[in-house]
Amino acid sequence: MQRKSFIKLAMGTLAMTIAGMASAQAYPNKTVKVVIPFPPGGTLDTVGRQLAQKLSEQMGQSFIIENRPGGNGVIGGDVVAKAPADGYTLLFNASTFTTAPMTMKTVPYSVDKDFTPVALVAKAPLSVAVNKRLPITDIKSLISYAKANPGKMSFAVGSIGSAGHLSTELLKRAGKLDYLIVPYKGTAPAFQDLIGGQIDGFIDPILGSLQYHKSGMLRVVAVTSAERAASLPDVPTVGETIPGYEFYSWYGLWGPAKLPADISKKLNTEVNKALSGDMKEKLKEQGILATTGTSEDFAKFQKADMERSQKIVTEGKIRVE
Repeated sequence: MQRKSFIKLAMGTLAMTIAGMASAQAYPNKTVKVVIPFPPGGTLDTVGRQLAQKLSEQMGQSFIIENRPGGNGVIGGDVVAKAPADGYTLLFNASTFTTAPMTMKTVPYSVDKDFTPVALVAKAPLSVAVNKRLPITDIKSLISYAKANPGKMSFAVGSIGSAGHLSTELLKRAGKLDYLIVPYKGTAPAFQDLIGGQIDGFIDPILGSLQYHKSGMLRVVAVTSAERAASLPDVPTVGETIPGYEFYSWYGLWGPAKLPADISKKLNTEVNKALSGDMKEKLKEQGILATTGTSEDFAKFQKADMERSQKIVTEGKIRVE
């Protein structure tokens, strides 16, 4: 009797393995929806659309972007958390995805339990941009100006808990500065007010500020990467003035929890392939660093980054009101 039960169990396991392999080989056989939980037009949307186009070309099926903004990214995230774990609904999001729940009272999902990390796609150094009419040309003069005007200088944040927000908090603490942090609903209105002089500074991925800096509409005085950015070679790093200061936004691809390992691996392989070609150079021109690795690498990276972010959120008392 035990022998028959063992054989049945073994046969069942084998059947599931074969079915999983077959599904991975057939995947994708229809359109794949990639949810971006923020409006079109930002750095996240730009990178996501580039990746979707490359995956469509490589895998022979359409990967379409669906923007589902709202709730600091929670609405779109919840769509993917509740989707079937078949690889046809994916989430493309920035590091805000892992930090936003730290700042909110309730979120309808768990980042750890309700999603499968598929691939870390890119890391984006941030730019420290200021209104061009201010007497600020680098981090040293920014610190001097902020200390000469305590409580008067203002910095925008595109969304609560974003990389730009955490980086702004770090700069405030590292420079021992007193300035106001003003939340905005997205990066576009923040840049508009920065250019117009309603706000003094804004820390956000380089791509967002690059065109405004080159046209002279605002001034980028530093970048947050360890080394100078290829797209802004004459702009110093924050670390050149504040040793050890380094910060990035990052972008990743997730599926719902229990996404079959074979499908996750196939997607990861295709993402790495996309990032090894011309997309890598295109991202570099935009101030973004393509990042390759396994799904397991991404899961470890996510865990370490969440621990670091939680410390900043707690110490900065960052909360969505």
